[in-house]
Amino acid sequence: MLAEQVDGVIGVDTHRDTLAAAAVSPIGAVLASSDAPANACGYRRLLDFARTHIPGRRSWALEGIGSYGAGLAAFLDQAGEHVVEVCRPKRPSVRGGRKTDMIDAIRAAKEALSSEHLIQPRLRGEREALRVLLSTRHGAVLASTAAINQLKSLIVSAPDDLRAELRKLKRPVQIARCAQLRDRPAQDIEHRMTVRALRSTAQRIQALQAEAKELEDEMLALVREVAPELLDLLGVGPITATQILVSWSHPGRFRSEAAFASFAGVSPIPASSGLTNRHRLNRSGDRQLNRALHTISLIRMRLDPVTKAYVARRISEGKTSRDAQRCLKRAICRHLFKILERSNRDAGENSENLAQAA
Repeated sequence: MLAEQVDGVIGVDTHRDTLAAAAVSPIGAVLASSDAPANACGYRRLLDFARTHIPGRRSWALEGIGSYGAGLAAFLDQAGEHVVEVCRPKRPSVRGGRKTDMIDAIRAAKEALSSEHLIQPRLRGEREALRVLLSTRHGAVLASTAAINQLKSLIVSAPDDLRAELRKLKRPVQIARCAQLRDRPAQDIEHRMTVRALRSTAQRIQALQAEAKELEDEMLALVREVAPELLDLLGVGPITATQILVSWSHPGRFRSEAAFASFAGVSPIPASSGLTNRHRLNRSGDRQLNRALHTISLIRMRLDPVTKAYVARRISEGKTSRDAQRCLKRAICRHLFKILERSNRDAGENSENLAQAA
């Protein structure tokens, strides 16, 4: 428990422009409170506040480290402070659901003090670089899909001669053909405006697809620097490898591979009763990481003979095909965790050896 390790906790409720902080003792007593602007000056003011009221061992409990609290978390990390992340605390209904920024800051501190498993903030640097690339590519893919759907609907309602020319083409050729369409003055206005709409939409699709491919290449280059071992695994490409690294963040963030599996939503949940002994689907955790593991499992079930044998053995034991796939995702998660922890430990040892040799 964090209460046994520190002399106090500073809970911070983060917002875009302001920060509310409260210093809380290990037994939950509020020592002091303060607020500050969400900028470098405000970060220094909160650090001075913490040093004044909790001069000994202290920890920071921040909400929204991935968004409004990112700047403060980075500042505190550089200052050598211990930072943990807390989820949005639940407001007790018996108190009428009262809410102020200072109340939320106090609740954040008490949440950290009472939690058995603290959440370490994700690292920035390479991990954050991968995250922003992945998020931007996802936005480009969604926009491209929407543009493709719009192009299809334009073709359906296009004039007969134009529709007959385009509908027989495959999608890549169809997009390229629409991007090269030219309107002629001799055609009626409906035909000319439809051609312009098709050309504009097709060119937008091409630009978005080129953007997504460029971002994927950037992610591939970064993954090769950070964890090239992932790309050697069957079913792991640059997108899934990036998602795994973004969710995993850094060695030591998860206390065990079981905790990592729970975070990924692939740990089975017991649902036994009487003579029935079974587990049900875990719908919690990081769903994007779960999706990446699902993609890897599908590829291996189709291409890997060892995986096919594993699934067949599970089915012969009485499991359904879905239960067998869940077992496979759990095994893949265990393997990935061991690779990530081992590769980073080996990298750290190599750096120490080079430093000693120098």
